[in-house]
Amino acid sequence: MLFFTQCFGAVLDLIHLRFQHYKAKRVFSAAGQLVCVVNPTHSLKYAPTRCAVAQTSAEQGSLPPCHHHEAVHDPQLVPCTCPLFSCPWEGHLEVVVSHLRQTHRINILQGAEIVFLATDMHLPAPTDWIIMHSCLGHQFLLVLRKQEKYEGHPQFFATMMLIGTPTQADNFTYRLELNRNQRRLKWEATPRSVLECVDSVISDGDCLVLNTSLAQLFSDNGSLAIGIAITTSKVHNGEAEM
Repeated sequence: MLFFTQCFGAVLDLIHLRFQHYKAKRVFSAAGQLVCVVNPTHSLKYAPTRCAVAQTSAEQGSLPPCHHHEAVHDPQLVPCTCPLFSCPWEGHLEVVVSHLRQTHRINILQGAEIVFLATDMHLPAPTDWIIMHSCLGHQFLLVLRKQEKYEGHPQFFATMMLIGTPTQADNFTYRLELNRNQRRLKWEATPRSVLECVDSVISDGDCLVLNTSLAQLFSDNGSLAIGIAITTSKVHNGEAEM
């Protein structure tokens, strides 16, 4: 009976996954377009990261006190770029992708154009949906976050980060597009480097921002399909059009 129950549950999960793929392909009818179903991670309250501590210290006009027993920080080391947890890992930029895949189990999808299907949009904030996108010889990190920027008013923030330097990021343009019920919303901008903080990008609003009512307008039974396209260009101005 236990074996039958486990097998039956696996079949139901497979059916649910295929149904999610079908919904995404119905919203984005482009033939052969890759679809990635992304389940949410309900984040704990973010612990202060190195980025947050540095930002707070800069605002206060002082740096954290140094102690003689602390090791000298290597400027070539990059802290963990995964915004889900306060991860103490740090390493060189070349091994960030390996860390995200092996430690945080973040999926990676290849192709110039993909569909990011975020499920369970109704979950309370803070909640994150994250994938890595590999194309044009580089890897990008797409972060969709549900967060209360103002108490009692959750919003959705979507941004694309290049796993590379800011100079490399300037060579690309990413486009996020929502298309449903004869309505279209598009955000186009230059990706930011993972050397910058995702929290800072969201706080600055330099990303696609949706309030709850707008997100519901483009969602389908609690899932939000976002078309992603990355091109090589020098466009620096972000724009939103509807």
